[in-house]
Amino acid sequence: MSFKRTIFWSHLVIGVAFGLVILMMSVTGVLLTYERQIVTFLENRMVERPEGFRPLGIDALAAKALENGAQPGNSLVISNQDGAAARISVSRRENYLLNPYTGDRIENAAQDAKAFFRTLTSLHRWFALTGESRAAGKAVTGAANLGFLFLLASGLYLWWPKSWKWRIVRTNLLFRRNLPTSKARDYNWHHVFGIWALVPLFAVVLTGVVISYPWAGTAVTAVFGPADPAHAGRSAGGPLQARQGKSDGFTSLQEIADTIALQEPAWNTLSIKLPRDKAARVLVTADTGNGVQLSRQTTYAVARTSGEILDITRPEDQSSGRRAQVFLRFLHTGEVYGVAGQTIAGLGSLAAVFLFYTGFALAYRRLIQPVFRRRIAGSTS
Repeated sequence: MSFKRTIFWSHLVIGVAFGLVILMMSVTGVLLTYERQIVTFLENRMVERPEGFRPLGIDALAAKALENGAQPGNSLVISNQDGAAARISVSRRENYLLNPYTGDRIENAAQDAKAFFRTLTSLHRWFALTGESRAAGKAVTGAANLGFLFLLASGLYLWWPKSWKWRIVRTNLLFRRNLPTSKARDYNWHHVFGIWALVPLFAVVLTGVVISYPWAGTAVTAVFGPADPAHAGRSAGGPLQARQGKSDGFTSLQEIADTIALQEPAWNTLSIKLPRDKAARVLVTADTGNGVQLSRQTTYAVARTSGEILDITRPEDQSSGRRAQVFLRFLHTGEVYGVAGQTIAGLGSLAAVFLFYTGFALAYRRLIQPVFRRRIAGSTS
């Protein structure tokens, strides 16, 4: 058997073996494409503005949050969008919303949508299994990711034309009309969807392998180093403009936020770590991206008494390991490149659905139909 024929049969067998799992991950991947935007939109619809109220200042909002259970060390996240909910971030997975006009906690914001997306995510990662069964589900989806990676690489090899003449290349690069059979159509579609979706699918699947397997994460660490916390950036002097401070001698959080906003005029959110009573400085992270793009986040350390900017931690001040870790995690969803990246990743997942359909249709014709024909021929002979 020739090498190319071996690759072809390996491609076919692995595609059949993992096809249904890949289909499940592809469909859920499509449905999860705009999760962040949908949830944020629904959350902000929960914000009620009492008549005559204006948004609270940051100090009043922080005080109200502390009254309602927030703790020093939690982060108060302010959006630059008018009427958007404020957020108290307790940890990476735990947060809740505040009404920006009253400071009251918004309960059960977009809970149905969040439950729906949690179910989709659980299905995408481990078939929505629970308890000890979850490990088995993760093992299967992880193996399917590896299988899909092989399918992409072998598919490119099988697609590669013998001659790079446009007359030959276009037959597997563009959709063709008036093909004589459904088999010819499926063959054409399989090649076209595969080649146009190859790059985004390769990125999604490769990062899926990194997420699925500790050894893949270890390999990333070996190349880029550990994901150490950010080290202090460069010092940057420059007190705030003289304004009337608070009676306790501390510069107000509003003044600090206003100055950081001047430093980062394109900010989308400001994340202010609520200081402890005697803390000497306040940390404020200005995000000009979508919340997960480390390359668009800058953290300022500001002296509470003078308002002087003590340190600036820019993206390049983060360790290579942490930058690589965050990049790969959100390359999987495309979010590292914003809405455009999400759309491309979603379209890649949609293309994988068509690859499943056309691949199984071709496999059925090659493997199953001949068996039926032989049986029919045998029964009539």
